[in-house]
Amino acid sequence: MIRFILIAVFVISFLILSIPVFLVEWLIGKRNPGLRDISSLRIVQGAFKVVIWLSGVKVTVLGEERIPQDTAVLFIGNHRSYFDIVLTYARCRGLTGYIAKKEMLKIPLLSRWMKCLYCLFLDRSDIKAGLKTILEAIEQVKNGISIMIFPEGTRGKGTNELDMLPFHEGSFKIATKTGCPIIPVALTNTSSIFEDHFPRVKPVHVTIEYGSPIYTKELSREEQKFIGKQVQDRISAMLEKNMDAHRQKSS
Repeated sequence: MIRFILIAVFVISFLILSIPVFLVEWLIGKRNPGLRDISSLRIVQGAFKVVIWLSGVKVTVLGEERIPQDTAVLFIGNHRSYFDIVLTYARCRGLTGYIAKKEMLKIPLLSRWMKCLYCLFLDRSDIKAGLKTILEAIEQVKNGISIMIFPEGTRGKGTNELDMLPFHEGSFKIATKTGCPIIPVALTNTSSIFEDHFPRVKPVHVTIEYGSPIYTKELSREEQKFIGKQVQDRISAMLEKNMDAHRQKSS
């Protein structure tokens, strides 16, 4: 419970103290938008790294060298914890916008930072609005900004990490329309940090694995129709492997 309180106090303090930072970032952006973008990225990453440190979580990262460095990419990950965002965003090497549920807009200051960092907000109940969000993501990728999306549409709550919800195929239009590589991301044991025993935060071991890039232009039309299933299968394989590794270490 102490870890939860420390994290909550830190996050609230960061958001309040960042109010004047928005003005500084705005002034920087008037003269050098690129510098503002990188500055905002590093500030938030620094805060997330503090959150990870306070949680006591040990993170093993695999396959990071597989991520292309010369182009924007579409990160596709499984989703079981709020910490999924903290863990993955802390490792982004360049600008990366996350697609989040529109309800996040109601959180003051946090939503402001998200907008600064090119996050997009998805209305899951409105198909037309959802399509507009995907089109905005396509434009961002064309402008060199990577996108991270959790295509299950919500956090998985099953007891088995392999029990993922079906991936929404519409998410993959970001890759098929831009030609950007898809990077499968397998997040193992993240729900053990917080969700499995709310409100306690436990210092567990988690694994983030980045899979080999998938280029949609190398797929047939038929394969492109069901690319979500292919990506999900790759993530499942990485999860199964890493779950076995976790079990061996704990035995």
